[in-house]
Amino acid sequence: MTKFHYPEPPKTVEETGLSMSFLINLVAKVMYERGTLTPLLIAEEIKLSKLICRLLIKEMTRLLLVEAQGLESADIKSDIRYSLTDAGRKVAIEAMLASQYVGPAPVTLEAFTAQIKEQSIHTEEIHRDDLVEASKHLVLPKGMMAQLGPAANSGRSVLLYGEPGNGKTSLAQALGDAFSDTVYFPYAMLVGNQIIKFFDETLHEVVEQDPEMPPLDARWVPCRRPVVIAGGELTLPMLDLSFDVTSRFYEAPMHFKALCGVFVLDDFGRQVSTPQEFLNRWIVPLEKGFDILSLHTGRKFMVPFDQLVVFSSNMFPEELGDGASLRRIYFKIYVPCPTREDFLKIFEDACRDLAFDWKPDVVGDFFTKEYEEKQHITSGAHPRFLLQHIDAYCRYEDVPREVTPEYLEIASRNVTASKRRAGSE
Repeated sequence: MTKFHYPEPPKTVEETGLSMSFLINLVAKVMYERGTLTPLLIAEEIKLSKLICRLLIKEMTRLLLVEAQGLESADIKSDIRYSLTDAGRKVAIEAMLASQYVGPAPVTLEAFTAQIKEQSIHTEEIHRDDLVEASKHLVLPKGMMAQLGPAANSGRSVLLYGEPGNGKTSLAQALGDAFSDTVYFPYAMLVGNQIIKFFDETLHEVVEQDPEMPPLDARWVPCRRPVVIAGGELTLPMLDLSFDVTSRFYEAPMHFKALCGVFVLDDFGRQVSTPQEFLNRWIVPLEKGFDILSLHTGRKFMVPFDQLVVFSSNMFPEELGDGASLRRIYFKIYVPCPTREDFLKIFEDACRDLAFDWKPDVVGDFFTKEYEEKQHITSGAHPRFLLQHIDAYCRYEDVPREVTPEYLEIASRNVTASKRRAGSE
């Protein structure tokens, strides 16, 4: 059972929040693309009830935009099929020139904003057991859980920093996995007369709606709280609405699609724009809880900025921005390099996953020689990396796969070793 009120199916055109003319244009575009259709097939396409679609077809018939083409089947109770008239095709073509969007009817900005506030990330509390379960596949440094939990419950912003390969991105993913609520996102929203696609099947994980619950407005999709990860490819323009000049509708930016969930800016500091520029862009959203987006028409509108923002960086805080910007990042958590004990546990887990026999004495001696004596930085990514190189070497030489001092020494040549930085202890 969801703990949120969610949108129920509209019973009339007025309850959709959309005008009759907008919906007629949408139906005309659907019929222009798909041909002769019944009201039921139209309803499945635009995600509105069959009753509303019958009302739309009735009005389109009155306006001579569609005409009946007989029953769908020989059964007298079957649906009547309809096709566009010449006048209807003209309306569809004109509507296509304005926007080629064809799909579920959008929801209004007001309905969208109200639902996001209803299911705010601040309404869900994470407890220790939740985070332990979500991170059970990780080897965490002592004390890390006590820092991560409050950060997750803050619903604000977190900086995870430290040497590369120590699981900062995995920690951010675990924070997101600890949330369990079902939230609701629209396929698309309408701002002015502009359509913005929101639901993204590559980012939003759909969950089954409980059949015993009241019906949901089909324009909305039940999802888990999203975890959206952007890396070095992220640019400042990607934080704005994307307008396709050919299709003439918008795509919501990645961080916007992370509403009510977790947005991870991975490899923070490796983007084309400087960390300070990103922090400047987010000063108001992080502080005030809302963002301002702009249409190509020049209209600006306010949207909620309701998400846990996680900055994951190999750089230290003082390298990322000035004091005023860093103040907006509420939690700054250092992710240390694995200790000897943690390194061996990570190596043991990797051996199990990759079907190698675990040899603690061999790996322990390797750790002493490679990391302690040479003062090289340990990394949680190294065990799997080393085992993968051993696997490749053994297959090439056609010898049994095993962890030996010789094979570890060969594999370690591929590891980029570096000395510890001051302040990283």
